[in-house]
Amino acid sequence: MTTNANDPKPLHPVYSVANIQNKIRTLDGVKVTYSSWVKLFKLHARGYGVLNHIDGSTPPVKTDATYESWSKIDAIVLQWIYGSLSDELMARVLDTDTRAQQAWNRIQDIFLNNKSSRATALEHRFINLTLTSCSSMDKYQQKIKDLAD
Repeated sequence: MTTNANDPKPLHPVYSVANIQNKIRTLDGVKVTYSSWVKLFKLHARGYGVLNHIDGSTPPVKTDATYESWSKIDAIVLQWIYGSLSDELMARVLDTDTRAQQAWNRIQDIFLNNKSSRATALEHRFINLTLTSCSSMDKYQQKIKDLAD
């Protein structure tokens, strides 16, 4: 098969996502934990070929011929990030003239910078959780799993 120089380049897979909320649940830190959200987001980013926008890869320089295309895709990944955050988290992360990687890092800082105090609080909740405080064994087990996650 020969390719014609006039044939348009195929559309990047990222453009096929109409609504990220159908694919990635909203990160709120309660129902959806940070670690679960990261795993799911990275899975989709890898699948749609945009993991390099959040993994610390160096973006092309503005004079590079691919920069314009990269910048548009980065804006879509940034929309994915903002679109999968709770209103409270989005207010803390939302910024003008930012890239997806910068927003990703801000979210990481929110959840991991206070890791030791958060771990202490979770350990306290775990130790003090009793079966009698839950309506059933299933609810008790789910609370334990949620705290562990």
